[in-house]
Amino acid sequence: MSIMKKIITLLFLCLVSFANAQAYKGKGDIKGQVGANFQNDGTGIQFTSDFGVGENISYGFATSFILGTNNVDISEVKFMDRFDVKARFNANIGNVLKLNEKMDLYPGLDLSLKNFGAHLGFRYFFTSGFGVYTEAGIPIAKYDKSDVDYNNQFVLNIGASFNL
Repeated sequence: MSIMKKIITLLFLCLVSFANAQAYKGKGDIKGQVGANFQNDGTGIQFTSDFGVGENISYGFATSFILGTNNVDISEVKFMDRFDVKARFNANIGNVLKLNEKMDLYPGLDLSLKNFGAHLGFRYFFTSGFGVYTEAGIPIAKYDKSDVDYNNQFVLNIGASFNL
């Protein structure tokens, strides 16, 4: 697939999808993800891109944005309180645990503008380029303890995966 088709496909997914996951194949694999995250004080979207660097290792980047809140008018919340960027590291251990090749379990760590955290995810692939997933994340160390703390709480992500 040409680079232009990849860019158009990625933009289309960002505009119409509320899903997030990854299709992991190992070294050289690139995944693009668009997802929905659910948390106690808000709901948002997430985009993630991960790069396979070994049979069971991947690193990547994620960005999230809170679209709505449960306790205040969203227009009153500053952009930087709604936005976060993370660097991610995953250990893809589905094959180590001898799961079906269509399944993967991946614990990981992330370092963001707001905190240092951990996540645990599970994915199931229907084809080599498409699957579904669920991922839970928690903050371990918070950098800023402001009144608006949308990015420093338990988060649940669900979605679909596209291998780019």
